[in-house]
Amino acid sequence: MSFAEKLVAWQRRQGRHDLPWQGTRDPYRIWLSEVMLQQTQVATVIPYYERFLKKYPSVEFLASASQEEVLQLWSGLGYYARGRNLHAAAKEIARNGFPKDIAKLPGVGRSTAAAIAVFAFGERAAIMDGNAKRVLARVFGVPDPDWDLAERELPQKDVAVYTQALMDLGATVCTRRPDCARCPVQRGCVARRKDRVAELPAPRVRKVLPLRHATWSILKRNDQILLERRPSSGIWGGLWCFPEAAKPGGRKLPPIEHGFTHFRLKIQPVLREVRKRIPAGPAQRWMRLADVASAAVPTPVRRLISSLR
Repeated sequence: MSFAEKLVAWQRRQGRHDLPWQGTRDPYRIWLSEVMLQQTQVATVIPYYERFLKKYPSVEFLASASQEEVLQLWSGLGYYARGRNLHAAAKEIARNGFPKDIAKLPGVGRSTAAAIAVFAFGERAAIMDGNAKRVLARVFGVPDPDWDLAERELPQKDVAVYTQALMDLGATVCTRRPDCARCPVQRGCVARRKDRVAELPAPRVRKVLPLRHATWSILKRNDQILLERRPSSGIWGGLWCFPEAAKPGGRKLPPIEHGFTHFRLKIQPVLREVRKRIPAGPAQRWMRLADVASAAVPTPVRRLISSLR
């Protein structure tokens, strides 16, 4: 049996078959799931996926929502540019339908486009997400598998089953700490034969991320706090955060750190409790602490709110 045939047989016997986006060829549902799965684990995605479908059962419902509503529902899933791109792409799809070149949609790269093409439209296309890359690197003994290898190993039939098998094998068996005894392709695995499993795929060179600083002014009046909506571009675009200030008066709270792809952010929160309600400025809003949990706010704001209750 070929590599692809072994994966297909394994998938049918032992792969995952109970994920909520499986068993459908609805392009909307598949596109939604694939965007959410970018750099995010399945267990984290499932409740968000189900909430999105409940509120936005079709792409038309999603397209007609405001960006704030979409980001509010996305809040906590991270990588918020995905939420903004999802909303922008929904508008394009509602207006023109799914494009022939799916990768032209906002927030959809080559691998995501391939997965949508395979699962929704039955096309023959190769994926290269993190799980697939890890499997291919180890089985074929290459530090950095390329698209030529991914396309060369594509079977002529059962492409959807094979693609799901690559994802499932990488997620459940060929993990960073693999369970080689359970692997259906262990006998042909170059990395296992040469004792290079821990080396492959080649680890990315970790750069020392620069540290940036920000000071947040937390104005609190009884059970309300003042939040400010961030500009649509940049970090946490469109989300509600505490206003930044150079030297706000008040009591310093323990600093918190938050990591981004290209830098780390050290936040110094400063709490000032006021008796009178200060007028909200442009793009600002007084919000009840109990309502923040359902608002479009980033993780550091959620953490601080929890400490204020």
